[in-house]
Formats: sequence, structure tokens, C-alpha cells
Amino acid sequence: QVRLTVSGGGLVQAGGSLRLSCAAAGRTFSNHAIAWFRQAPGKEREFVAFISPSRTHYSDSVKDRFAISRDNGKKTVDLQMNSLKPEDTAVYYCAGESSGYGTVHADRYRYWAQGTQVTVSS
Repeated sequence: QVRLTVSGGGLVQAGGSLRLSCAAAGRTFSNHAIAWFRQAPGKEREFVAFISPSRTHYSDSVKDRFAISRDNGKKTVDLQMNSLKPEDTAVYYCAGESSGYGTVHADRYRYWAQGTQVTVSS
């Protein structure tokens, strides 16, 4: 079992940057795919990005602004968010799945961390 904990988030002005970190505890981590999802008030949960042992994938809405990275030694996956926009405001979650393939579908992820609020002011 993998336990995930999110840190980072907060309030930033439009155009600014924030970095989120997802830390894993428990068994093997390097073979897991880790994803970031977000949910804005009144909206459905939305895929943001995932990183597997072999690839990364981003939603079109964050591609070229966000970067996902992992450090298997530290068991962390970071999401660097640049050029933030008010529409990026949401609660952000990280999630993990053990197949290692990675997917945009939230229901494929077994492990979830608590969310962290990201608020971008205009």
C-alpha cells in the first residue's frame, strides 16, 4: 500500500508560480504512475498531469505551463505550475496506481492524497 501526502498550494497572483509536492510512504514507489487532478467548485474532477516510469502526459489546459517530475529516491512527485491563471483555481489532488502505465481516468487510481487549495487571483 502507498500513502500519499500533498504539500504546497496557497494563494498567488495571476502569472505567478506555485509548486506542489506529493510524497509517498509505504511500499515500492518507482513503478507507480502518479497523477495530479484538480476540482474547482461546482465542477467535476479534472485530470492535470501524470508521470509514469517511462513517460509524462499533460492536459491541454496546462501543457506548456505546468511540469511534473519525480524523485524516486525521495519518493516524491512535484508539479511546478507557472503562468498561473484564475481558471487554475481548484483543490489539487495527487493519486497513484501500481500498474505504472498512467491514465487520465481518475477511477484507475487506487491511492489518493488529501487535496490542497490553489487560488489564483486576477
